[in-house]
Amino acid sequence: MFAKYLPADVPAEKEGVFLENFEKSTGGSGRLMLFAGDQKVEHLNNDFHGEGIPEEDNDPEHMFRIASRAKIGVFATQFGLISRYGREYRNVPYLVKLNSKTNLVPYEAKDPYSQQWLEVGDVARFRESSGLDIRGVGYTVYLGGEHEHAMLREAARIVHEAHEHGMLAVLWMYPKGPYVKNQHDPHLIAGAAGVAACLGADFAKVKVSYATDGEADAALLQEATQAAGRTGVLCEGGSKIDESVFLRQLYDQIHIGRSRGNGTGRNIHQRPLEEAVKMADAIYAITCENRSVEDAVKILKN
Repeated sequence: MFAKYLPADVPAEKEGVFLENFEKSTGGSGRLMLFAGDQKVEHLNNDFHGEGIPEEDNDPEHMFRIASRAKIGVFATQFGLISRYGREYRNVPYLVKLNSKTNLVPYEAKDPYSQQWLEVGDVARFRESSGLDIRGVGYTVYLGGEHEHAMLREAARIVHEAHEHGMLAVLWMYPKGPYVKNQHDPHLIAGAAGVAACLGADFAKVKVSYATDGEADAALLQEATQAAGRTGVLCEGGSKIDESVFLRQLYDQIHIGRSRGNGTGRNIHQRPLEEAVKMADAIYAITCENRSVEDAVKILKN
């Protein structure tokens, strides 16, 4: 079991709320299985319609159906989608993504800036009025550009305000822009993870560390997980790949790289509903139930 984790900026009257959110979201493991559903803004419709993608994935409700039936820690998506579908999917544990930007402007043309859409207080009031199971908030920080200072300030405020309301704070930490030569550089990823720790994040979602040959190497993730200290490192899921390969990579990230979870979207929702639920359950089994790759593959075949 993971030792009790309680940031010092959580007020006494919210300690119970925070601890409950953390315990439920990690299944008592200290690891977070984050089902990422923020791509409708980030990637427009590229991830939801096209060759090899089931037609049902084009409907936003597909992700809510998955989240309502599968084992997950939190389902991360934008406030507007939660407000549209939340009444019908009240059993889903939500994490509200507070900023997003499209990919229409290339990073080479302009340094990225993804401004905060809503305040944490707006989310807290919505949680109270709706009765939905909203456990935290998320925010993307793009390091390395001219807008870095603004996003760092927003991120610091978001983390602190989330804790004041007893909610988790997850930061997507992505170095981007003309000065970033390799987004998968293990040393750079470790630097981003360290910044997340300085911002007080509970979890940081980062890129996968690549070796010099361009292949994922879980051992290289150790620099980032150590640099993050008490901030849990989550690796992004990336593009859809073979299920067994994905599950093996996830297992190695946790047991070799010492990550504390995953942030997976396409490798779950780009499947028909029944397959998507099984894939999410398999990912949860490795992440939060400490199961083997073989056990997880059996879940896919049942």
